[in-house]
Amino acid sequence: MKPDAIIRAVGLTRRFGEITALDHLDLEVERGEIFGLVGPDGSGKTTTLRLLCGLLDPSEGEAWVAGHNVRQVDSVKDQIGYMAQRFGLYGDLTVEENMIFYAELFGIARAERDRLMSQLLTMIRMDQFRKRLAANLSGGMKQKLALSCTLLHHPQILFLDEPTNGVDPVSRRDFWAILYQLVRDGLTLFVTTAYLDEAERCNRVGLLSNGRLIRCDSPRNLRENLQEHCYRVVTSDQPAARRLLEKQSGVLSVEPAGARLHVFVIPGQTTAERLQQVLASESLPASDFEKIVPSLEDVFINLVRKSGVRNDG
Repeated sequence: MKPDAIIRAVGLTRRFGEITALDHLDLEVERGEIFGLVGPDGSGKTTTLRLLCGLLDPSEGEAWVAGHNVRQVDSVKDQIGYMAQRFGLYGDLTVEENMIFYAELFGIARAERDRLMSQLLTMIRMDQFRKRLAANLSGGMKQKLALSCTLLHHPQILFLDEPTNGVDPVSRRDFWAILYQLVRDGLTLFVTTAYLDEAERCNRVGLLSNGRLIRCDSPRNLRENLQEHCYRVVTSDQPAARRLLEKQSGVLSVEPAGARLHVFVIPGQTTAERLQQVLASESLPASDFEKIVPSLEDVFINLVRKSGVRNDG
C-alpha cells in the first residue's frame, strides 16, 4: 500500500445472486486526490461506493478506508461523508433545519454546529436562503445543501455518487468550484459520474464496465497513451461511411461524434490513406480525414471495445 493511500481495495467483489456487480477491484487512492470512477449505468459505480463506505459487505476481497477495514463500519463512518444519488433532504424543513437535523445525528455540540453552519452556508453562497424550505430549492441548491450536510462532522474522505446528475451546467460548474476548495482544504474526494467531461476534472480516473476496472490513469495519460490512432472523418453520407469503415481490417471501431466520425485504427494493420481510398471507391470521399487526440469519451468506448466488454445499461 502506498504511504499516502487513504483508500485501498484488493480483489473487492460483490455478487447479488448470480449477478457480479463488482468483479475483483484492485485500487488505491491517495490522500488529497480527486478520484473519479466513470462508467455507464449498471457498471458497478454505486456498488463500489457502498462497499467502500461499509454499507455493503464484500462477497470477496477486502478494502480499507482511512486505515480502517470497511467491515468495521463504525470506525469507517466517522472518517467519511457519503452523498448518495438521492440524498435524504427533508422538503418540509428549511435549509437551516436540515443542517441542524444532520448535526444532531452526528452528535455535534450546538456551539460547534452553529459555527460550522455559518461557515458552510457562506462557502456554498446560501446563507441568505437559511429559512427557505428545501422543497423550494433548485436542483443545484439542493445538491449544495446535501454536500454541506455531509461535511458537518469534518470527514477525511468525501464519497459522492453522481452528485451533479440532472443539474444544469452552471450549477455543475459552481458545485465543482466548491469541491476544488474542499480538496485545497485537505479532503480526499471519490466521485462517480457518467459525464466524461466531468471526469476531466479529476486527478485520476478509473474506467468501469460491467463491474470490471478496465483502465486507471490521469485523464491526460488516458487520452495520449492510447495504442490505437484516432481519426476525425467527415463525409457526405455519415451512416454509409460508418458501415463501410467498420468492415475494414484494422479498424477497431467507428463512432459518431456530432457531424463527424471518430475512427480508431490499429497501427500496422491499415493506414489512413488506404481507408480514404476505400471511401472514395464507394463515392464517399472524405472532406476531412485528420488524426486527432481522442476525447476521454472516445478512450472509454475504445477500451470497452478492446476488452470485449459491452455494457447495455
